[in-house]
Amino acid sequence: MIEEQAIHDDAVAEPASVEPAEPVRTGVERVDAVVDSVSNLADRPVDEHVAVFEAAHDELRRTLDSPPDDTE
Repeated sequence: MIEEQAIHDDAVAEPASVEPAEPVRTGVERVDAVVDSVSNLADRPVDEHVAVFEAAHDELRRTLDSPPDDTE
């Protein structure tokens, strides 16, 4: 039991990487634009984050609600 706790403590001590090595791509232009906007949050003041997340949510909702586009 003590050994398990030591392993857990080590795992918590190391910070996880926040940025992916490469941007995530879905192949859907509108969704990729949302991913880009959220990926750039580290460069923006924290007080702007909520607005970016709300805009991302709205755009993803519009994308999901729109009819499929066979050209993508």
